[in-house]
Amino acid sequence: MAKYLAQIVVMGAQVIGRAFAKALRQEFAASKAAADARGRAGQQSAAASSISGMTLQEAQQVLNVSTLSPEEIQKNYEHLFKVNDKLVGGSFYLQSKFGKPNYCLFQHISPPPAPR
Repeated sequence: MAKYLAQIVVMGAQVIGRAFAKALRQEFAASKAAADARGRAGQQSAAASSISGMTLQEAQQVLNVSTLSPEEIQKNYEHLFKVNDKLVGGSFYLQSKFGKPNYCLFQHISPPPAPR
């Protein structure tokens, strides 16, 4: 009886071990595929996000800007800054979050001069 019980335990451990190994291989394959996909898409936005930490599209979404005109960017930035002012019940935290997209968009419009 003990011999059969030991065989059942060993067989169950083997089945679970194989299933775990198969799941682990599938997870590694899915992770590699996702990393490759991010790598292809990330190369395009790497230059833009290396300066400000966000892509051009993200900055446009945050400031609700459709075109890259300095007037529209500044107008939307000032509006969001005023609406979130602490004196009118806004949040300083949210107010501070509009600086990065504003900087990113203005850097994209007029990039800094190349170093010598």
